[in-house]
Amino acid sequence: MEQKPSLDIVYLAISTLYSNPNANEKERASQWLADFQKSVHAWTVADELLHHKRDLESCYFAAHTMRTKIHQSFHELPVEAHLSLRDSLLGHISQITEGTNTVIVTQLSLALADLILQMPSWQRATLDLINKFSQSHLWALLEVLTVLPEELESRSVRLGENRRIEVLEDFKQCAPTVNEFLKHCCSNYSSNIHENVQVNIKIVRSFTSWVSLGAIPLQDISGHIVVSHAFSVLCYKQESDKHQSIVGALHDASTDCVCTLLQCLEDNNNQQNLETYLFNSVLSFEEAYHLSVANEDQEKSMNYCRIFTELGEAFLEKILNTSTDKSHHFAMKVFDLVLICVGHHDYEVAEITFNLWYLLSEELYQKNNKAITELYRPYVERLVTALCRHCQMEPDHDGLLEDGDDFKDFRMKVSDLIKDVVFIVGSSSCFRQMFLNLQAPGVTWDSTEAALFIMQAVAKNVLPTESEVVPKVVEAILNIPENTHTAVRHTSVLLLGELCEWVEKHPESLDPILSFLVCCLPQAGIGAAAATALQNICAACNDHMPRHIPILLQLLHQVDTFAITNNAVIGLLKGVGAIVGRMPHGDIPPALRELCLMQITPICQLIEQDAIPVRGTKTDPVLWLDRLSSIFRNVVLTITEGETHPCRGVVLEVWPVLSRTFEKYQSDVRIMERCCRSVRFMLRCVSQQVKEILESLVGQIIVLYGLHKHSCFLYLGSILVDEYATDMACVQGLLEMLQAFIGPTFEVLREDNGLRNHPDTVDDFFRLCARFMQRAPTQFLQCTATSHIFQCGLLACSLDHKEANTSVMKFFYDLISTARSGRKHDNYEERAKLVRQLLDEYGQQLVGNLVHASVFCLHSYMLPEVADVILELLELDRELIGKWLANAVESLPKDGNGVITVSPQQLNEFHIAVCRSNTSKSVTHALKDLTRLYR
Repeated sequence: MEQKPSLDIVYLAISTLYSNPNANEKERASQWLADFQKSVHAWTVADELLHHKRDLESCYFAAHTMRTKIHQSFHELPVEAHLSLRDSLLGHISQITEGTNTVIVTQLSLALADLILQMPSWQRATLDLINKFSQSHLWALLEVLTVLPEELESRSVRLGENRRIEVLEDFKQCAPTVNEFLKHCCSNYSSNIHENVQVNIKIVRSFTSWVSLGAIPLQDISGHIVVSHAFSVLCYKQESDKHQSIVGALHDASTDCVCTLLQCLEDNNNQQNLETYLFNSVLSFEEAYHLSVANEDQEKSMNYCRIFTELGEAFLEKILNTSTDKSHHFAMKVFDLVLICVGHHDYEVAEITFNLWYLLSEELYQKNNKAITELYRPYVERLVTALCRHCQMEPDHDGLLEDGDDFKDFRMKVSDLIKDVVFIVGSSSCFRQMFLNLQAPGVTWDSTEAALFIMQAVAKNVLPTESEVVPKVVEAILNIPENTHTAVRHTSVLLLGELCEWVEKHPESLDPILSFLVCCLPQAGIGAAAATALQNICAACNDHMPRHIPILLQLLHQVDTFAITNNAVIGLLKGVGAIVGRMPHGDIPPALRELCLMQITPICQLIEQDAIPVRGTKTDPVLWLDRLSSIFRNVVLTITEGETHPCRGVVLEVWPVLSRTFEKYQSDVRIMERCCRSVRFMLRCVSQQVKEILESLVGQIIVLYGLHKHSCFLYLGSILVDEYATDMACVQGLLEMLQAFIGPTFEVLREDNGLRNHPDTVDDFFRLCARFMQRAPTQFLQCTATSHIFQCGLLACSLDHKEANTSVMKFFYDLISTARSGRKHDNYEERAKLVRQLLDEYGQQLVGNLVHASVFCLHSYMLPEVADVILELLELDRELIGKWLANAVESLPKDGNGVITVSPQQLNEFHIAVCRSNTSKSVTHALKDLTRLYR
């Protein structure tokens, strides 16, 4: 946007966005306003809109624009404009009244906070704000004081570590004044919460922000008036008008305050006085919790549960370390409080405690101390009992829980938690206890189902030698009455599948279980569970299963008449495929052929009928291709050298159908991806034993990639290289395939933002190149295109797409490593020479791009792959790479408009740390330390 738009045009766009009923017009307005916000004119226009205050929408847009510009585009302003921007923002904030929309106040406060963080010339800004606004604009001041530490702590603004330290020190210098100011506010406003709820909320929130940042030290907190106020809000013990008037938001803010104090305590565990004060104060909330339950005030109940759970996490280490001495009651009280909350009638309250139980299980597992673990057995037993009750469905619920249902998601979290903590009580013990629950007199269907659900969670951990309870459970399931609630039958069938390892050790139970599950498959509601159970049993018991192949094949012929999903069918095919792999080699071809014909026959019919694919139906080739992939993926067998692979003949029969599929649906990327996947697993299944299809396959995907540029063809090419490039007779053809791929690939990547817009192409192309480096490095390096590929990789270093960047780094790593490894193999000298030539020309640029990308472009979790490349370079020539690294570091900015400042000493420390590194981990640490100086 080159020209500054008039205010009338901006007002019109804002009005259209918020008020025009025409969706197309709203979309156009939204896009125009987004482009406007990116322009340099947004600074002055937003300021003018705030001065005019024509309506709520324009004020909000202006405040949001101002905050966005300061947050993301502060570099656009010259330093001499900072003061006028500051004065303008202060002017806008000085016009805030208690009637101002809170969203606008927040946006202006965030804008001012981000300005303070990025304006080094404004020293002690916090004190200026208190002096300017404490008498007349308290509401706005408290909001700014709240978001200011939050913005610094969130790292949402690129400041650099030095500036962050500088700001934090500035805040610490101002903290005593802030602390006294908040105490003064609390003294004046906490006595009458009815009339000053919003101010009280802001006082507590602001105090919490400053404590969380570490600006207000913990030693100043015991007995602090704001903390006492927060505790008083949380400690109302009787129902009264005054109690009812406590707004929920103030209760939430007080809860956040206490939880933050406990989290800080967890990181600074040498504050004995504060520990005692907080511990005893939190214990006093028990009565208030019970009152919240009695009043059915679930929000408050959840708040108390958060506090009790946070108390447990903060004190967990001390609790465990004192578990064996007389102060064990200390631990008991904390976990008793948490278990009281787990006993709440609503599962959402219980779910809050889950992280504490995970931490407890992890600590006990690491300590591996039987005596300490035994002390916590009663607590976990109570936990499991309570969770079993929470997992009960409503007694009047018909059918099964639906996917996406919150309660179903909760039950899955319960299952995961129990799997983590069950070692504390023992899987067999837990299984037995649930079985006893099933036998209780008058047990209802919902409690039965919940007990079976818990048994299902621990079934795989029950010892396969168990002979007392499991046989009775299996027998009961096999004889379950047909009129039993669908949910009970569904969970029972899943439980059978989870007992697969027990079944494998008790083959006498296999026949009746298979017969039972086969009968369940056509039954509405439990067919999918039966398919899952069959898959598990096929996978675990495949040594016992080959004799059952005929009936399983017969079953698969009928599978589409059952009320089960395609995913369930694929699961069955996985299990049957695994069994086929265990059959005598002579018996494999007919069984595999029948399995594959069930999938390729419908594909042939679709092609002949010229049917239009409808996603998710039997007219969709993807359905059959996914099934075919699952078969070949799971037929795994070992053959001796020189033996013909038993699956070879079937693969040669399947390939022409897949080739026709490529041709028929070539423009549909979704179908092409699945077809490539089927070919991938088909080739992996028989390895190098179908060379006769290689020429036609390569020729076909070259043509199709040139026409449609689907990156899945590049991926399939990498599979071909992986399988066949070790065969010298195939290498030349594969290199010609690569050459054919390069033109269309570079055409895509040369587009505007081509690398960013096509990360899949980058990912698959460099995976292909990396496979060449692994399988035929010399021949690849001798290609004339290698230099161009290297240069493309240089550009892709800064791509912040995880998979794509990983493939680029893997390519560089493999290329560099081939110059220093394999000295005993053929052509080592030639490979090393070719790599050295590339590095002589592009090595300095590579190192510079790696450092620049690490600092300015890549997420921190992507740095280990960069570190691998740098370390490999160092191993190749530490002295030369040290010089390149020094040049790269020297090119980094030292001063970013007064905000990001990096000292020469810090850059030198980074250089020394990397050059001395002998592990990828140490290089990664050095890179992360460097990036923190710029972010």
